[in-house]
Amino acid sequence: MRGFFIGRFQPYHLGHHEVIKNIINEVDELIIGIGSAQESHSFENPFTAGERVLMISMALNELDIKKRVYIIPLEDIKRNSLWVAHVREMVPPFDVVYSNNPLVKRLFKEAGMEVKGTHMYNRVEYQGTEIRRKMINGDDWKRYVPKAVAEVIEAIDGINRIREIIGKDV
Repeated sequence: MRGFFIGRFQPYHLGHHEVIKNIINEVDELIIGIGSAQESHSFENPFTAGERVLMISMALNELDIKKRVYIIPLEDIKRNSLWVAHVREMVPPFDVVYSNNPLVKRLFKEAGMEVKGTHMYNRVEYQGTEIRRKMINGDDWKRYVPKAVAEVIEAIDGINRIREIIGKDV
């Protein structure tokens, strides 16, 4: 069985990490869709699709997953009625969708797909907006992301990118 899990991963954090650890126990293969792949260099979406692929692949290396995982960037098409067909065209076939996003769940259910919710891990702290805010303010953000993700963000000078984008000097 092949599963599908989508997120923006801005950045990939320990909440995503825990969800994927659980999903991988239920499926033979996993497709991770990077949503809004065309977006970057904004506060909401500071990292490019390629940077997010790198973050996720490096973080998954930490987990030493023995199953096949596909990481596929997916651009938005801005038409919800066509979005599931777009996703299915861009990724390998899958049997089950994992999501807690109400719209994603609804769209895949309407398309006749099996949809499962995932456990939310410390949602107050493990959310991209809060982690990006910590980056901007110079707070400890590294404890919320896998070590490999912090290394990628530092290597691309991601903190300064976000600060420059919003015009904040720390």
